[in-house]
Amino acid sequence: MIMITGGAYQGKCSYAINMLGINEKDIIDGAEWDMNGRVKCIKNYHVLVRRLMDSGTDFIGFTERFISENPDCVVIINEIGNGIVPIDRNERLWRENVGRAGCLIARSSERVIRCVSGIGVVIKGE
Repeated sequence: MIMITGGAYQGKCSYAINMLGINEKDIIDGAEWDMNGRVKCIKNYHVLVRRLMDSGTDFIGFTERFISENPDCVVIINEIGNGIVPIDRNERLWRENVGRAGCLIARSSERVIRCVSGIGVVIKGE
């Protein structure tokens, strides 16, 4: 598994396509994915966490299953834990839960890349 993280609109998908050789049509969007089948690359995993929370699904259990069923997947997830802490409780929970899911994914990844302005910096692996 490879995890690509960074802020919104920092070129994470382009990095996956250009540097990792991912075909654009193989990138599934976590905002729309039906949560079935194997995945080669998923973007917006942070949005998937929100969807899981909204449906009452255990996002930790889901993420653990996702990792075990998709060991070769590239996971693209936004960093949303920086900046001002939201006043809204649900927004804070989402932020915390995205961080927890990201930790699980990073722990299971052979490589973790942080992308800023389209430049990927490997923070785990080679």
